[in-house]
Amino acid sequence: MITIEIINGPIAFFPNNNYDQETGSELIFNGRVRSTENGKPIVALEYEQYEGMAKSELIQLAEETSKKFPIDNLFCKHRIGRVGVGETSLHVVILSHHRKEGLEGMSWFIKELKKRIPIWKWAVLEDGTRIPSNCVQEH
Repeated sequence: MITIEIINGPIAFFPNNNYDQETGSELIFNGRVRSTENGKPIVALEYEQYEGMAKSELIQLAEETSKKFPIDNLFCKHRIGRVGVGETSLHVVILSHHRKEGLEGMSWFIKELKKRIPIWKWAVLEDGTRIPSNCVQEH
């Protein structure tokens, strides 16, 4: 099962699935807004999307991930609009039989999301100035 949502407002986390007896691994990732961007203090990030395309591309990526890695379920919520420091902007849950495929699938999904999905973010500085936020790929 795949569930994808792009929302403008706080994220309500997906509920725990404590009743699934076939799933050995439930991975939860919450991407949160840090207090600095390029060494400068910020108050928020502002996310914009290519309306209509971002969600369909995110669904396609989730389907690809589910085929590439033997995972059972992938749930994703991504915020748009203004997201304050410390708030969650991305919530992903992956359920799989074993942790290895879940961990590999989660890492690949998030890396590809940052690369391919038409959602852009701007850092909002303390004086209100907006600057482009560069997604630095982790190694």
